[in-house]
Amino acid sequence: MKKVHLLTVLASIGACAQQASAVDLKAGDWTVNVGGIVNAYYTGVSCSGDAVGGLALGGKPLGGKPLGCGGEDRRTTIGNGLLPSGLVTSVSSTQGGFDVTAKIGIYAATATDSAISQNSTVDVRQAFFTFGRADLGTFKLGRDYGIFGANAILGDMTLVGAGAPVQATQRGRVTLGHIGAGYSYLGTYGQIVYSTPKNDAGIGFDFGVMSPVSDTPVIAGPRYSTRSNPQVQTRVSFAQDGFKAWLGAKTQRFVAQTAGAGDLTMNGFEAGASYQLGAAGLLVNAQSGRALGILSDADQGDVRSKNFLVQGTFKTSDALKLGLSWGRSANDDNTVGTGGLKSNANLTAGAYYALNSAITLVAEIGQTRSKAFGGATARMNGGSVGGIIFF
Repeated sequence: MKKVHLLTVLASIGACAQQASAVDLKAGDWTVNVGGIVNAYYTGVSCSGDAVGGLALGGKPLGGKPLGCGGEDRRTTIGNGLLPSGLVTSVSSTQGGFDVTAKIGIYAATATDSAISQNSTVDVRQAFFTFGRADLGTFKLGRDYGIFGANAILGDMTLVGAGAPVQATQRGRVTLGHIGAGYSYLGTYGQIVYSTPKNDAGIGFDFGVMSPVSDTPVIAGPRYSTRSNPQVQTRVSFAQDGFKAWLGAKTQRFVAQTAGAGDLTMNGFEAGASYQLGAAGLLVNAQSGRALGILSDADQGDVRSKNFLVQGTFKTSDALKLGLSWGRSANDDNTVGTGGLKSNANLTAGAYYALNSAITLVAEIGQTRSKAFGGATARMNGGSVGGIIFF
């Protein structure tokens, strides 16, 4: 058995203080690592207020699919939190002077709306290999999480909890944390990424070419497609003595499917920082751009938006961490793609107790608010209790 960081499970999502035990097997020149995640949370929510259009997370959208409470005033689910459950297998070796790794992550949801149907939907978020050297840097090829937004979600305390327990996504998938209410989802892409070695000052650079994606709106049909232009994501980061800072960007050209409609270029920019001083931690992240989307790239079409997340945590002991996080995602303009949605915001208070090196028990309460450009507001009050194991 070997202690490994959550980074071993989530790869490019980043490192987490939580540790887990995984099995390492030697096979010739290769080390085979088998690990994974299992989690479940009892979430209860109640929704009130007005019907807000578009991808409103706080209640029932006007004329769209129900999100916050799944179309009801109240709802209960026992399902995944922000992370799915999954089995992750990786291999590593040194071949011809290069450090080589490969990883496949297979994930599944806990909750469905049926007690007898097969829960056989599999989400293969990761299937990639890397090669590199300490003096050269690392190349990654395959399917993995994106670069843009990775530091926000990996630093989110609700990564090991639920955050906003949106019922429409928890049943058959996961909750949202602060996705759409603090930051845009980082997404999973076919990609080729180069990461430089960190220099003596702690500065590193990541550059990725991603397979272009079409818009995937939840409440309307697709309006854009892709052709020959790949998506590009970049990030420069700095880390030293408990302080981290990053600047990121992404862009992609979308082609309109409707005659007479204009094409769209997604442009996103991000800046953030975190600082860990003893038992206290602080994280701030801001994103701004066009067509960043709520749940996926360009899912609101051609609209400018801003995302902001601030979080403070404090460890009262080696086992218990308390935290408070607030995030908001706001549209600048009332375009057709927004469905009238002006903003989603989520406030979550959480307690995270490390029962042992593998299991963390979690209790969270919070409120998600959605506002329309026309003044309507909706609220979802919710709480989550459960746990997660990394093995």
